Parts: sequence; C-alpha cells; structure tokens
Amino acid sequence: MLRDVTALIQDALADPACSWSLGGFGALATFARSRSEPVSWLDDGRLGLSTGRGAIAFDPAGLRPIAYETAFGAAWSHAVALCLPASDLTPATTIVTERGRDGDAVRCHDREAYLFDGGLGLRQAAFCLRCADPEVAAEWRAACGKAGKPDDLRRSWASSHRIIFAGSSRIEIFGDGADPGGSMLHLDEKLIRSSRTHAATAPIPGGFVPIAHLYPPHPVDEPGAPFRHDRHEAFQALLRRWGHPDLVALKSGLLQGDRPETEVGRHARMVAKVVAAQRLARW
Repeated sequence: MLRDVTALIQDALADPACSWSLGGFGALATFARSRSEPVSWLDDGRLGLSTGRGAIAFDPAGLRPIAYETAFGAAWSHAVALCLPASDLTPATTIVTERGRDGDAVRCHDREAYLFDGGLGLRQAAFCLRCADPEVAAEWRAACGKAGKPDDLRRSWASSHRIIFAGSSRIEIFGDGADPGGSMLHLDEKLIRSSRTHAATAPIPGGFVPIAHLYPPHPVDEPGAPFRHDRHEAFQALLRRWGHPDLVALKSGLLQGDRPETEVGRHARMVAKVVAAQRLARW
C-alpha cells in the first residue's frame, strides 16, 4: 500500500496539470503550478516541491487515498482524497499559539522563521503564519492566548507566509494567500463553525478523515470544450484502484446498461448522476 500511495503522489506532483488542497471543511490551502514555472524538488525524505509562489510536501505513511466523482447539474468534478484515521488526528487549538521555529519548512532558509498557530480549531490541519520579521513576530506574540480568528490569517504582510500542515504533510503559501494561479488560502467562517470534516457528497469511509485532496486534470477544461478521453481514462484508472469498491461496481454496471436499485443511498445516486453527465459530455 505505501509503495502504491507513494507512486500516486509522486506521479501527480510531477504533472503540472494536477492541483492540490490541504485542510478541512471551510478552511483549506490550494497549490498549483504552471508548466513553465521553475521548481525545486525536496530531498529530505518527503515527497514535494517548491516554486517561487508556494510549496507542497507529503509524508505518504498512513495515508489512504479515496477516489470519487461528484455531479452538479450537467457537469461533474473528480478528486482523490488523502485520508488519515480519525484516531491519528491531534487535538485542535482555538487560541493563537506560538509553535517556535519552523524546522519542517520546505526551504532550508525558512527553517529559522517563527511559526504561529492561528487557532482555527480544525483537527485536520493547523493554519499558521510564519514570519522572520521581529516586528511581525512581536505582534503575533502579543496575540497569543487570544481566540483565533480567520481574518487574522487573511492579513497581508509581505514578509509572512501562510503554512497549513497535517503531521509532516503541508502546503506553504509565499505571500498573502490570494494568488489565483498558484497557492491560495480559502477560509469560510460559517463552514468552519459547522465542525464537519468533509462534504456529505464525498464517500469517505467511516473512521477516516480527509486531510488533503489531489485534483487530476479534468476531461472538460471549460463548458463547451472538447472532451479529453485520455484524461477521462486516466481518472477512471484511479477510480478503479482507489475508489469505493461498491460504487466502482455500480458505475460499471450502469455503463453496461444495468438499472439502479430503487432503494439506494446518497453516494449511489451521485454515481448515477455522474454517469449521465459523462455520457452527455462524451457524445
């Protein structure tokens, strides 16, 4: 399993058409890069890379991939959730806390900077700000012990980075977290307060929690664009390897003309909607 998970992450990191997210429901960081963007690969045992705009790193040990598709109207999305056992998650803090130097930073020259936990209270990941500027660090130290607020992590300091991590897996955002073409920070206070770990449409097995998602390139780049059969088949292979076996079998049956049972659950109904959307897009 570890070898297969490592290969999955390595192959996706090597493909600039893939994008990523890390975090929880209502609070996550995204990572993407362009084909022409210079990259530096990690050599410290983790799987990852950095660009001039951000960085990403994974420790594949313990991760369980779950591939799935979700329909909305006549379109659909797909993803591979990277999950950990819920028992492996650490207690979350809801107060601003100094974590010391960021010794796990992707780039060596960032490892002496100070890390402050924003106190968002998510067990899936810590949402932090990293700074080397003594004045900025002093401002965050003054806030330590106070309740965490999403707005604090949105504040733009040119000398600060947003660091989102779960164990040894992380996304780093160099800048203010508002780069639509690279790394971004997404915070929705209402969703954060819901305390959900993931959307109800995602078929995550009981006892597991997604900490990150891989988004392979979609067969339809934008409405009206030609259907990319190569991309579709590539994700179907991921679905067969990493999808929920019952849902994969259901989709195979529907594609062969089987009729769905009258009494089916939410995720089975979603599979039927995905099949309909993909048939429409392909033909």
